[in-house]
Amino acid sequence: MFHHITVLKEEAVEGLNIHPDGIYVDCTLGGAGHSETIASRLGGQGRLIAFDQDDTALANAKTRLAPYAERVTLVRSNFRYIRQELLKLDLPRSGENPQVNGILFDLGVSSPQLDEAERGFSYNQEADLDMRMDQTSSLTAKEIVNEWSEAEIAKILFEYGEEKFSRRIAAQILSHRAKGTIETTSQLAEIVKEGIPAAARRTGGHPAKRSFQALRIAVNDELGAFEEALEQAVDCLAPGGRISVITFHSLEDRICKQFFAKFVEKCTCPPDFPICVCQKKSILRLVQRKPILPSKQELELNPRSRSAKLRIAEKL
Repeated sequence: MFHHITVLKEEAVEGLNIHPDGIYVDCTLGGAGHSETIASRLGGQGRLIAFDQDDTALANAKTRLAPYAERVTLVRSNFRYIRQELLKLDLPRSGENPQVNGILFDLGVSSPQLDEAERGFSYNQEADLDMRMDQTSSLTAKEIVNEWSEAEIAKILFEYGEEKFSRRIAAQILSHRAKGTIETTSQLAEIVKEGIPAAARRTGGHPAKRSFQALRIAVNDELGAFEEALEQAVDCLAPGGRISVITFHSLEDRICKQFFAKFVEKCTCPPDFPICVCQKKSILRLVQRKPILPSKQELELNPRSRSAKLRIAEKL
């Protein structure tokens, strides 16, 4: 059973400004909550293309989206290949770029992936150290903790997990693996705990949370894929099309915020110039100046939504 509570569902889909005959892309199919909402608002000529690299998610979506099958195309791929995959479909084009009316990113990990022990994402459940979103890819968390250098491990824990005790934890990992292979999530969680001072363990939730997040991001190259996909998404948007992006931690949100800002150019001419001569032209406009946050009601229903932020931009 693939049970997942979709975060900021209505807000993210409303942000796309759905037209019944438009073409929309859900880059992160997951539990199909956003996709189902989008598909339900499309008419006979409307089309939804949904990406996921997880076979379980795709199988669930095929069933959940069955009432809209004639307007839905499921794509098994990482969203970093959005342009490449869309070019395989019969879509309108502008030059070499396919053109769609809206693109959605929900960067949260689907609850089933977190909750199914065998996936190795959770520090609360005993499992093999895996953490792959795509089970056909090669790099696993086990390889990182057992084969990467101390400096490399410390770097990803600090940069991707914002873990201030990254060096101490990396040193503990090297010490333990010298005695034998680190095989399981519970082993790693205990090692991380040993690397954090006792006083610091008493605040901020589970001591392994940040380290497990960092390893998951590294295993799946999540930030690199996101940056690549955003660049392509702007090219693939038709004028008036929108991008809705839901992030769950500061690294993702910073990438999104800075990326949008790069395309929202502002005139740099002195205020006393009668006309603009700098010729700076915006490609995007922000639909909301500040990110949209979950409501109090949503937070009560789904505590995992507490760190979510939604940013929306429109192509000019």
